[in-house]
Amino acid sequence: MNVLVIHGPNLNLLGTREPGTYGADTLDAIETRLRSLAGELGVALECFQSNHEGALVDRIQQARGWADGILINPAAYTHTSVALRDALLAVAVPFVEVHLSNVYAREPFRHRSLLADRAAGVVMGFGAESYLLGLRGLVAHLRTG
Repeated sequence: MNVLVIHGPNLNLLGTREPGTYGADTLDAIETRLRSLAGELGVALECFQSNHEGALVDRIQQARGWADGILINPAAYTHTSVALRDALLAVAVPFVEVHLSNVYAREPFRHRSLLADRAAGVVMGFGAESYLLGLRGLVAHLRTG
């Protein structure tokens, strides 16, 4: 089973960016934990981060035919990117949306996701653990569905 992990804009700054909101874990630390869990679950994992919407769309499209599932933290693009939504629907690969923070405990503009209604699941508010919970959920969904 192959899973693509997509990290959206500004997630490359984790560990130093607003640690009160996003935690102290770096993106590298999160990816290390994800790879360890993927190994336990028997999953091949590829991770990709970009601050550019088009690069994220390109990588999602490249997953077609390889990835069985996508774990995505679209970050700020959650609320604005029809392009990411369309790319995810075009590749027709199940995906789980994850967020480090609880977006519903934040500003009202963050309460709307353009992806959530098409996601297999959404995990948020548990810091770095959101990624691990999301991966477990995605793998369970793929194995049963």
